[in-house]
Amino acid sequence: MNLRYVLHQVGNILKVEAALLSLPLVISIIYGESTVYAFLIPIALLLAIGFLLTYKKDIDRTIYAKEGFAVVGISWIFMSLFGTLPFVISQEIPNFINAFFETVSGFSTTGASILEDVESLSKGMLFWRSLTHWIGGMGILVFFLAIMPQTSARSMFIIKAESPGPKPEKIVSRVKHTARILYAIYFFLTLLEIILLLFKIPLFDSVVHAFGTAGTGGFSIWNQSIAHYNSVYVEVVITVFMILFGINFSLFYLMLIGDIKKALKSEELRAYLLIILVSIALITINTFSMFTSFGEALRYSSFQVGSIITTTGYSTTDFNLWPTFSQWILILLMFVGASAGSTGGGIKVSRIVIFFKQVFKEIRYLLHPRQISTITFEKKAVDESTLKGINSYFIAYMIILALATLLVSIEGHDLVSTFTSVIACFNNIGPGLGIVGPSGNYASFTDLSKLTLVFTMLAGRLEIFPILLLFSPRMWLKN
Repeated sequence: MNLRYVLHQVGNILKVEAALLSLPLVISIIYGESTVYAFLIPIALLLAIGFLLTYKKDIDRTIYAKEGFAVVGISWIFMSLFGTLPFVISQEIPNFINAFFETVSGFSTTGASILEDVESLSKGMLFWRSLTHWIGGMGILVFFLAIMPQTSARSMFIIKAESPGPKPEKIVSRVKHTARILYAIYFFLTLLEIILLLFKIPLFDSVVHAFGTAGTGGFSIWNQSIAHYNSVYVEVVITVFMILFGINFSLFYLMLIGDIKKALKSEELRAYLLIILVSIALITINTFSMFTSFGEALRYSSFQVGSIITTTGYSTTDFNLWPTFSQWILILLMFVGASAGSTGGGIKVSRIVIFFKQVFKEIRYLLHPRQISTITFEKKAVDESTLKGINSYFIAYMIILALATLLVSIEGHDLVSTFTSVIACFNNIGPGLGIVGPSGNYASFTDLSKLTLVFTMLAGRLEIFPILLLFSPRMWLKN
């Protein structure tokens, strides 16, 4: 383990976080709020520690997979710890565990909240809370690689450790250019959504909700979430952009360079859109009797399907009141998640498709043992290492899901609330069912449950292994 390099990169990330904290600081100044000091203190601490870790320039910059995992895992934990300080210092969320839960929920783009009255927060804190979504959506380390002056080709290990999906790849030959392309697309789509929302809602509202949509996080500045606006236009815009941000960003790049046909032929894209359309149709039919018209049923089902499959977590209605059939569709969508290479969470559509192909291959093998068949995805043969990685991911996923549910169940909440709270946090969705439904929150959970859910949020966002590897003694050996 090249620990000196790992700490050097963590120091750089902390300096980037200090720069990002200056944005809500400016918002606080503009609105004349007394929370300015709550941002100045963390900024000073981050800069001091960041410069302390990076003052030595002549270090060995050799990096392998384990250094990439270590940089990502440690950076996300420290970012969350320091990102918690503004809430605690300002006393807007005085309890550290609660503030830590809220911050991790933001960075991991989960959107689960302990706040019972989000509207009581200052503008600066609301902005920082939503900005954590935007930072965490594409990944702060990807952002760092995009802006740093020198980037090694081995830095791809960092992108692989932070990016969601079974096998992230470079869009272009250089890692820095890949990171810049990703963030350019991310920034453009965010800006476009802000502009479109401005036709109906104020600038501040447009910005923070675009951050929540882009990062597929779902923090709102209103207790009623998007339902506060009661606007079909706002819901349509956000629905469209939630679905867009759930698409693999490499497909947007293909469209930019004019290869639209190849992008539209994507197997994962077609599966993703098909799941959305079928889910909307089934829920619309199932909930039709609850609404005044077919159009109204379609309106609410479309928004919630888009919100859940992309793991955004915004809400326009209380789906706790929906029929059991519709609720189960939403629960299944929580597991599926968005596309690999998107800002969404969940298992990912690509893994689900490949997993089903493995099952069908096994069935064919049982029927025809001598037949040789190959699993293909996106018209390419899936190699054994990828299949092994997907299977390992599923095993680790189920073990963590079971253990986390067991720990949270100690509280004695009902089965639905307990199970869906873990699903919602592990898949980075936010709202579940029962007491953690769209009209509820996580305030009543004990510190043990909150810390358990914090672990699942980080594990879900970082695809499990970067967090698990931090607990492996072999990870820290010199060779």
